[in-house]
This record gives sequence, structure tokens and C-alpha cells, in this order.
Amino acid sequence: MLQKIGNQNVLYPMPVTLVGALVNGRVNFINIAHVGILCAQPPHLISLGMNKTHYTNAGIRENKTFSVNLPTEAMVTETDYVGLVSGRVVDKSGVFEVVFGELGTAPLIKNCPLAMECRLYTVVDTPTTDVFVGEVVATYADPSVLVDGKVELSKVKPLLFDMTSRKYWTLGPAIADCWKIGKQLKK
Repeated sequence: MLQKIGNQNVLYPMPVTLVGALVNGRVNFINIAHVGILCAQPPHLISLGMNKTHYTNAGIRENKTFSVNLPTEAMVTETDYVGLVSGRVVDKSGVFEVVFGELGTAPLIKNCPLAMECRLYTVVDTPTTDVFVGEVVATYADPSVLVDGKVELSKVKPLLFDMTSRKYWTLGPAIADCWKIGKQLKK
């Protein structure tokens, strides 16, 4: 029997990302775990759920671009830090080594094994959150996380975020093949 625990969002853990934007001409990053895939086919659209009070939001609106960088478990301290301090108060531009891709206004983190450069597609306005929908214009990968040209998740060693425990987690080993293991139940 299931026990009702209220109307909590329990879709955790979520991958931790570092969202980058230029705000008033300065590089800024924020730690955001509320990221979603909206379209897996072109146009490749992703969403960012960001509290309206975040400093980074202004840069996304201003430039209409942003980056989504996936940090590794080895980057947990820096990742947590950029989520703890506001770019309004602290210059976070020197926390990571930054490069720019083809858009020129979406700062990418050189040490992240995966990064996506996005063009703002639309903004969904909710009472407390700006939901930024971005079209992935370019994806960058460190060659060390690729096997036969595809991302090998175990090599990425991504961070995961859980709101319930308020902890960062890591991945364990893969347990089954998608679209295959369930065939055991087909008649």
C-alpha cells in the first residue's frame, strides 16, 4: 500500500548543471539541477527552471543565449560554490576556465566533459520561476568521455542532486539495456 506524503516533487535525483551566461558583459555561472529535455529530435530543446531572483536570468534574457555544462564529481566544491553565492555580489568569472563556441555569448567551462551552447527559444513565466527553453545549437565533449563517438556516461562521472537529502550523489553501474530488458515480459 502506498502512503500519501503530500504533493511533493520527487523526480530526484537530477543531473547538476552549471548554467553560464554573460550578465552585463561579465561571465557568470549558476548551479541548476532543474533541467529537462523537451525535444530529443531537432530542434533539440531543453528547459531550465530558475527562480526569478537569480542574477543569471538577466544575462539569458539580454543575450538570448546560455550554456549548460555538466560538471564531474571532482568539481563538486566549485559547483556548489557557484550555487551558494550570487553574481550580484561576487564575481564568479574566475572560478572556471572559460571558452566560447560559435554563439560567442554563451560561456562554456573548459573542464566540464560535456557542454551545450543554447539559443533562447522562449521563456515560460510562472509565479516564482523563469522557465528558459533553449535550442541546443552546439554540443561539445571532451574526447576522454567518448567511445566510438558517443558519450560514455561512466567516463563523465556526473554529479546528481537530491532535494530530499540535500546531497550530491554519483552514478552507480548500469543495470540494464533500455528498450530491451522489458521484452522479457512480451508475450
